[in-house]
Formats: sequence, C-alpha cells, structure tokens
Amino acid sequence: MRRDFLVGVIFAAATVGWSGFQGGTLSAQEPTETASTTEANSKIQIEPGEQTENFFAIPKPAEGRPDRLPYLLYTPEDYDPGQRVPLLLFLHGLGESGDGNFQQIAVHGPPKRVGKEGKELPFVIVSPQSPMPGRDRKEVVESWKADELMALLDHVEGQLSIDTRRVYVTGLSMGGFGTWRLTATHPERFAAAIPICGGGKTEWADELAKTPIWVFHGGQDSVVALSGSEEMVTAIQRAGGDVKLTIYPDAGHDSWTATYANPEVYAWLLRHQLEQSN
Repeated sequence: MRRDFLVGVIFAAATVGWSGFQGGTLSAQEPTETASTTEANSKIQIEPGEQTENFFAIPKPAEGRPDRLPYLLYTPEDYDPGQRVPLLLFLHGLGESGDGNFQQIAVHGPPKRVGKEGKELPFVIVSPQSPMPGRDRKEVVESWKADELMALLDHVEGQLSIDTRRVYVTGLSMGGFGTWRLTATHPERFAAAIPICGGGKTEWADELAKTPIWVFHGGQDSVVALSGSEEMVTAIQRAGGDVKLTIYPDAGHDSWTATYANPEVYAWLLRHQLEQSN
C-alpha cells in the first residue's frame, strides 16, 4: 500500500479510544449565536488548576471554514495575573477533531495530563479543536490553519498574563504536521517546538532553524513513516538549526504517551525563551 495513502486515511489510528475519557473538571462556556465577535471573545473563564471550555470567534473565517474555534484553557494552580506565565499551545490528532466536543480534545497530551490525570504543569495550556477534515491526505496534514491559530494565540495573550518570550507549540500526528507548519510560518513567536509523529516540507528548513525543536517518533510507526521526521531533522541540521530526534525503537504510532509523561520534555521547553518579547 502506498505510504501517502496510509498517511491520508489511517490517521484515525492516532486517537483510538477517545470515547473512554473520563475525569477532569471542565467548565462550559459558549457564546450565544447573537453575540458579536468582540463579545464572544471577551469571556475567557479562568479557573486555576482546571480546564475551562471556550469558543474563539474567528475574526475573518476563510470560505468553507467554521466561524469559531473551540478550545480548552488550563491555568496553573498558582496563576497570578500579576506574574507572566509561559504558554503551551497543543495541537491534537485527527481523531479528536470536532466542533465543541471538548472531552475529545483531552484524550491525549497535556490536556489529558492536567485533566484526567490531575497533573500540574507550569504553563497556560491552550488546546484548540480542529474541524474534522476530509480524508484526502492534503486536507488532513493541512487541517491546522496558521492564521486561525495565531489569532487565537493573540487573543489569549491579550486576555491573560503571558510571558511572550516563552510561548511553545507541540502536537501529535495531524497536530505534529501542524506543529511543523506553524513553527515554520511563525518562528518569531515560538521559543521551542515539539512535533510528534508528524512531518513537513524540507524547504521550510531555513525558517525552522530559527527555533529549537525536539522531535519524537516511533520506530515501528506504520501510520506516519519515521522518515517524515528524519528528513525534517536532517534538513534543519544542514541549515544550522538546533534540533534533535528521539526515536522509540519498539513504538508504533503512539509515540506521544511516553513523551508527554516525561518531565524532562517540559523542563526542556522552559529552558528556551526568545531574546525579546513581541
């Protein structure tokens, strides 16, 4: 079977078992249909140590795209508006796509760690939900749109006390592809990036070389080939970038569970910051 077909139609394997999520405290907040964009986007709920459910009204949605972006927002237990906090943007995989089914977002990664598992992380964590893409490979790998994500990031940074020198991005599978693309598109905004079992275009290497990147992939991944990460790392190394690759030799597509359970991953992120805040 062709590799591009595998990547395009079997992405759902990345998120088997999402319906079994239980636990975590979620506080619903949905704008009314008659609310203006400004009104809808002015109501971020903050509940330190918990995740709240939010909708971001996209200012200028592209044709065929939804006009809102659901997202979970986590603030640390000791969140203090008088102190600036690092921010971690998390991009989920294909199986968590939807339009406000928030428990799906929290199946994997940081939102699972702070929700279901009750862990504390020293970041404001923004976990948006992508609309369900078509099954065409291109639609899947390009499902995360940089302009929508940057508008959401601007919104959160404008509402909360964020250390804009320490904004990070990570994602798995479809979100790994999104992490590569977003980092290449806006290297000036991210202090570090962690793409997991994804891939990108090697011609992005010069832009990606501006950002420290730690890549993770399973050695036995039959959904997204390991070569997708290896090729990106090689290209960035040739461009003089700060990049490293961790391969789990016996892991299949799920290379994210071990990654997000590793405290060193978060410590590594926090060791990086932009020279100047934006």
